[in-house]
Amino acid sequence: MTKTSVTTASHSDRKHRVGSALVLLAAMTLAGCATTTETTDVIRLDRAQGSEENIASLTAVIQANPRDPEGYNVRGSAYGRAGQFRQALDDFNTALQLNPQFFQAYANRALVYRNMGKPVEAAADYNAALKINANYDVAYIGRGNIYRQAGRIDEAFGDFNRAIQLDTTDGRAYHNRGLIYQLRGDHAKAIEDFSKAISLSPRAPEPYNGRGVSYVALNDDDNAFADFNLAIELNNNIAESWANQALIYERRGDKARAAKSYSHALRLDPKYEPAKQGLARTRTTS
Repeated sequence: MTKTSVTTASHSDRKHRVGSALVLLAAMTLAGCATTTETTDVIRLDRAQGSEENIASLTAVIQANPRDPEGYNVRGSAYGRAGQFRQALDDFNTALQLNPQFFQAYANRALVYRNMGKPVEAAADYNAALKINANYDVAYIGRGNIYRQAGRIDEAFGDFNRAIQLDTTDGRAYHNRGLIYQLRGDHAKAIEDFSKAISLSPRAPEPYNGRGVSYVALNDDDNAFADFNLAIELNNNIAESWANQALIYERRGDKARAAKSYSHALRLDPKYEPAKQGLARTRTTS
């Protein structure tokens, strides 16, 4: 989020501001895309699934059925939710040793590799899953995210399209394709995809942020503001949501509220550059 236009200004000043905003709007949108992409394939810690009690109960199941690969797959997922990635990998490895055709375990292991910062290994596992089951939508979505973050946009778009053609009910496929439409400047199609993602995953804040950014690009600040506020209601710990809200305050000329929201974003993520830039623009000195 890098620039704003103030609505209460003279005609000539407004023309200058609007021109500046249009020049920098693409950068703002890209910032929204880049930030939103960070969250789509992150394993969120889950105290219930990753609790010692749950893992202990899954261990008991494995001890009773040590040759059942599903038990290791489920416990591996629980370890992943607990942030214990090495233990998760060990379980997925065992599951695949017991059943080399276990494509879900390949995809689960790929997600752990992604969270460990190992995209090459993750892509290899998604490829392995798709070799076993060419209609596995989860693997297309996961591989598409790797392609997108590597800048291989056309290949990513193809993978998200394929998942959608398979009638996926995973909102990430539409959300991620929406990010690519947004990157290409096709905000109408982006909004359609973000809206579909919201219908499939109404509790996920990311597509609200994505749709809001495209509304801003189309100068529909009211709908953008509503989406950014909904994203905050769903999860008030995401810096991007607060910076997006601040942008609308800034575009409306309310620097005090904008600065407050930018400051909140920086408390959540001190390195979040759009919030730093926004606070520098809106901070008032006495």
